[in-house]
Amino acid sequence: MIKHFFKKLGFSSAPFAGGIQPDMQKWTESSAIEICPLPPLLIVPMKQHIGQACSPLVKVGDAVLRGQKIAKAEGYVSVPVHAPTSGKVIKIEEHAIPHPSGMGLPSIFIEPDGLDERDTSLQPITDWQNMDVGALRERVRVCGIAGLGGAAFPTFIKLVQDQRNPIKTVILNGIECEPFLTNDHRLMVEHSQKILHGMQIIMHMVGAKQGIIAIEDNKADAIQSMQHAVDDANIEGLDIQVRVLPTRYPQGSEKQLIEVIIGKQVPAGKLPMHVGVICQNIGTTQAIYEAVVLGYPLTERVMTVSGDAVPNKGNLLVRLGTSMRFIYAQRGLENFEGLQILHGGPMMGERLRHPDIPVIKSSTGLLALSQDFFKQAHAVEEPCIRCGHCSEACPIGLTPNLLADHCRNEQLEKAADYHLFDCIECGACSYVCPSHIPLVHYFRFGKGQAAQVRREQNFAEASRQRSESRDTRIQREKDEKAAKRKKVRATHAPTPTEAEQGKE
Repeated sequence: MIKHFFKKLGFSSAPFAGGIQPDMQKWTESSAIEICPLPPLLIVPMKQHIGQACSPLVKVGDAVLRGQKIAKAEGYVSVPVHAPTSGKVIKIEEHAIPHPSGMGLPSIFIEPDGLDERDTSLQPITDWQNMDVGALRERVRVCGIAGLGGAAFPTFIKLVQDQRNPIKTVILNGIECEPFLTNDHRLMVEHSQKILHGMQIIMHMVGAKQGIIAIEDNKADAIQSMQHAVDDANIEGLDIQVRVLPTRYPQGSEKQLIEVIIGKQVPAGKLPMHVGVICQNIGTTQAIYEAVVLGYPLTERVMTVSGDAVPNKGNLLVRLGTSMRFIYAQRGLENFEGLQILHGGPMMGERLRHPDIPVIKSSTGLLALSQDFFKQAHAVEEPCIRCGHCSEACPIGLTPNLLADHCRNEQLEKAADYHLFDCIECGACSYVCPSHIPLVHYFRFGKGQAAQVRREQNFAEASRQRSESRDTRIQREKDEKAAKRKKVRATHAPTPTEAEQGKE
């Protein structure tokens, strides 16, 4: 029956290069979304997106409302930050953020008052079909929406109509191919109509007529829920369909998904818009619906809490700024001795040094793994045996073992020749490596070194230009002074007498 249902939906088996089929361990796929209680303290970092950090609009002692803008965007690639609940600002100082280094960023500390009162300054836009698309895009920006699939790219930047690159297709990415994670899966099951509504808003904003909701075949209930939503909506003038894809990692990567869905490859250095497509994450799409139709800024998100060390696994609706330690405690985990904490999924997530870190917009999941479980995937590195498994698994078609050698030896030009910056860091190569070589770690190291070299080169070039500009200015000033002196001498020099002229 399920196979017949998939066939009816237009089940696609179009492959993409490389990829793997890891043990998905979707232990929480049947766990309904639960609301996480408000913590006694919320820590809201000033940077929760790709781009420039925000600057605070509040000061210590200020009272704030839920959804109130507490930090303004600085620069184009930036979105504001909002208070997750009503309460009082008790301090503004640096605090650790989700990053393997343990680095910190300026953050606003809010003590909830328990009332959870909303700021109602943003009015709902129910008649969005007749609204100027620029105004809708501005609503998405002021509501602080960034990609909730983990990339955290400011969403409003993607929602633009460009006559040079018209968008024909909007793809909703419901793949969620990372092991453990099920937050998008549950959103599709429980909030399919909101997601579909959000998709229509996106299509209106970019001028697309075709919409495809891509879901892997290991999410039968999500497929049925989204298909029922499409059938019940009876949408006129738009072609929206659910597309079922075979389960394969990293099919959720934007370029791989586009290749599977429309059969076109996004060229290196180009964006999906250059082939007439934009992709949006499921959670981001629902956030767009709430921003436009309800007038709600982004103050919460759904995340998966899982791992063999978590007694009560589940999917939680969590306020941004909630401490991860508090979340683990709600699921029955308080002792972290000997455990590994991961922010995100096991393939592309980040290992954290401790759980006293706040949830941010890119927090898709929170895993706690025992040492034995973790060691299964992180054994001692051994020499490369040149088996070629990594090349077969790479969805980009790279040669990871040779690329890792160049990165390890800091041969950055050679690494660039082997297309280092085309790597999407999916971890498929590391997963299949029989020698347990952490290939992605070497790629990240190489990218970091290359970025440092570029910064140094840019600094040196800027210094050279400043020096040349200074030398040019000094020479110009000397020439101007010399010209002035010459003019003064010519104007004020004594005129020779007739006797003097006769002597000559």
